[in-house]
Amino acid sequence: MTAYNPNAVGRKGSIFGYPYSVEEADLILIPVPWDVTASYGAGTSEAPELILNESNQLDLSIPDITKDHRYPVAMAPMNEEVKKTAISLRAKAELLISKLEETGELDAEERVVQSQINQGCEQMVEYVRTEAGDYLRVGKTVGVIGGDHSTPLGLIHALGEMHENFGILQIDAHMDLREAYEGFTYSHASIMKNALKVSSVTKLVQVGIRDYCEEEETLVKELNKKYIIHFDEVLQKRKWKGEDWPEQVAKIINDLPKKVYISFDMDGLDPSLCPNTGTPVPGGLSFYEAVFLIESVVRGGRKIIGFDVSETGNTIWDANVASRILFRLCACLGVSRGRLIKPNL
Repeated sequence: MTAYNPNAVGRKGSIFGYPYSVEEADLILIPVPWDVTASYGAGTSEAPELILNESNQLDLSIPDITKDHRYPVAMAPMNEEVKKTAISLRAKAELLISKLEETGELDAEERVVQSQINQGCEQMVEYVRTEAGDYLRVGKTVGVIGGDHSTPLGLIHALGEMHENFGILQIDAHMDLREAYEGFTYSHASIMKNALKVSSVTKLVQVGIRDYCEEEETLVKELNKKYIIHFDEVLQKRKWKGEDWPEQVAKIINDLPKKVYISFDMDGLDPSLCPNTGTPVPGGLSFYEAVFLIESVVRGGRKIIGFDVSETGNTIWDANVASRILFRLCACLGVSRGRLIKPNL
């Protein structure tokens, strides 16, 4: 670190241009280039590499946070076998999705292919679970860079083995509570339905929701107090009536337990910030509304135990914005773990 100059040009091929190896880092980011079950726009599998390549041009100072550039973060190596499998299965999934959209059903041969895709997705989840578990057991903290929103399920499972209970703060346009959407057990649209099966997950708080179906509405009623939803439209109307964003965020944070996992789907933002995300929806949070929400998790005395950034589009602009969200998540996690200093909290 004595040779590291945060004012110099960031090193290409290293997250945020940092000099850390995986062995040296405290926080490990696992890239998962996977968008097999993408049901609308594909391409998010390219995001981990794009974010890595764009992140080195960020300047690394944040108001009120000191020593942020000294927090040791590293990205784990890209698993080329996972990437290769994703490309193969994505091609098969596209054919099945097209058939379902045309006829609403699959024949026997197509159902066999669907089963093969589900097996491949299960292997991806197990890969992330194993990788994350290995890092967690040696005292490191872990984040996932997707890929579609199915990619962090393995990390949530791994955290469930390390913590008795924790909550999930999900920033998203969608509830993602469908049961095996389009017949895919590990669909991006089913991530939170699957995450809630992890017994350690005791609370799910969603922010920015503006696209959901009847099946999900029914499940929400069944979950009762375990699930808190903050619809984007309702949040906006409250602002129009004079309730400012800090007031609304305070209520959101109040519903979270002491330990929090943050799941950040980029389509939770205004689409101008993520135009090529997999399933863009009008509305959403501004960049600094999202940043204030993330910071307020720490401000509210919660400990961030992990996170993911998912559904980043495959363009430089999408990756640029995602890199900045990722950097804020890393910094706030560092503050919550006592590794960085934020005097005004």
